[in-house]
Amino acid sequence: QVHVVESGGGLVQAGGSLRLSCAASGSIFSINVMGWYRQAPGKQRELVADITSGGSTNYADSVKGRFTISRDNAKNTVYLQMNSLKPEDTAVYYCNVRSPGIFNSWGQGTQVTVSS
Repeated sequence: QVHVVESGGGLVQAGGSLRLSCAASGSIFSINVMGWYRQAPGKQRELVADITSGGSTNYADSVKGRFTISRDNAKNTVYLQMNSLKPEDTAVYYCNVRSPGIFNSWGQGTQVTVSS
């Protein structure tokens, strides 16, 4: 069983920055992909960014150039640095860690609110 805990959300003004962290623990041999998703009220959950164990990254078009995902494999931790935040970035942000065919675990979510 893999336990995932996010931290770092909060309230920030437009143009500001936040850094999210996510730590995975439990029966982990290796984590293939670590990622961040978000869900705004009335909308479906969407991918924000993810990163493989080898460091390959993938970003949603809406956050390219503003958000940066990184990970520390030794600590089973993934980070999301969010700069130039916009009101439309307001959502609950969820961390996901997975190794296909082995486990696919989600955190409880952390609220990010960007005021205009």
